[in-house]
Amino acid sequence: MKRYFLSFLLVVLIVRCRHTEDSAIVEGKSDEETTIVQEINYEHYGAKITPDDALIHQAVIEKYSALKTGDTTDIKFRAPIESVCKGKGCWIRLAVDPENEVFVKFKDYGFFVPKDASGEAVVQGKAFVEEVSIEEQQHLALDAGRSADFIAAIIEPKREFRFLAEGVLIRE
Repeated sequence: MKRYFLSFLLVVLIVRCRHTEDSAIVEGKSDEETTIVQEINYEHYGAKITPDDALIHQAVIEKYSALKTGDTTDIKFRAPIESVCKGKGCWIRLAVDPENEVFVKFKDYGFFVPKDASGEAVVQGKAFVEEVSIEEQQHLALDAGRSADFIAAIIEPKREFRFLAEGVLIRE
């Protein structure tokens, strides 16, 4: 009986240790108490990345502001998902702040994200700025499920923050 109890206890400890792999743990009042403050689980797409040291908001805008058309820089950042390609999940738009979005494609067209993805994403890869043609803007608007009136209102090229992701995490 003692052996069964010890085996059960060992299994519980192993499962518990694996369960807290992506958890933030803070020490409680005594050495025996610990409290899980926040448990964050992510779905991985593409290369395996971690959410550690991801830039947010103004730091992302500063990186993009320093770029000229044709320049690239390697970064990792987190932002809410604004929209997703409804056809395949082959791109996402991330809302870095209320005025700025980043259009994210995936390296070598090698992976996709769920077409209904929402919440927060962490992306790692190459940031760049690109002049986007009218035709491409209209195509992307169609992919996003925009109305015919919205698509018809696209009448000039625009400068856009772009990103080529090697790995993506989407918060569950």
